Amino acid sequence: MKDFKEPFNIILAGVGGQGNIVASRLLGIAATMAGFKVAVGETYGASQRGGSVMSHIRLSKKNEFGPLIPTGCADILVCFEPLEALRVAAKYAHSETTAIVNANPIYPADMLMGVGGAYPPVEEMLAELEKMLGRVLTLDAADLARRAGSPKIVNMVMISALAATGYLPFARSFFDEALEEFLSKVPAESREVNRRAMELTIKL
Repeated sequence: MKDFKEPFNIILAGVGGQGNIVASRLLGIAATMAGFKVAVGETYGASQRGGSVMSHIRLSKKNEFGPLIPTGCADILVCFEPLEALRVAAKYAHSETTAIVNANPIYPADMLMGVGGAYPPVEEMLAELEKMLGRVLTLDAADLARRAGSPKIVNMVMISALAATGYLPFARSFFDEALEEFLSKVPAESREVNRRAMELTIKL
């Protein structure tokens, strides 16, 4: 296992309906299997109406930490939507933070109704993230999810992308084991779709 700071702080951020909470629990199971103490905190507002949803995951080998990550202390951001990536990075990131970003936007209801301002160009938001952070990886998670067989599994694409990067402080085999445990509890068709999503993502 490579060296890591204590605690190792990960934020998963998206909007309601993207499966953010399921992804955070899967990551927590994998970290627990790897021998980490895991604290998970969730913040969300009107998630069923497309509001912001954020999960804090804190990993430690030595101590137990509170579930919420302090401002400016996130080591990795996994962002299911580009505007949420910018919002979360502005508060929780630092100059060495790594971000994995789904570049496919989900337009907030107020913007679609012509209130709340215009949605910023994705290219500009990604460029701003590049200036703010140590590393930014982007992918079209929505396209990968559709290719895997279901547009609803963006969460599996994003968490698989994180597992494939090698940036986690534990081997990917623990994620694979956690995924199999999770999939054992869902219908067979869903198991195959989720596995395809992981396979497509890891090949990137």
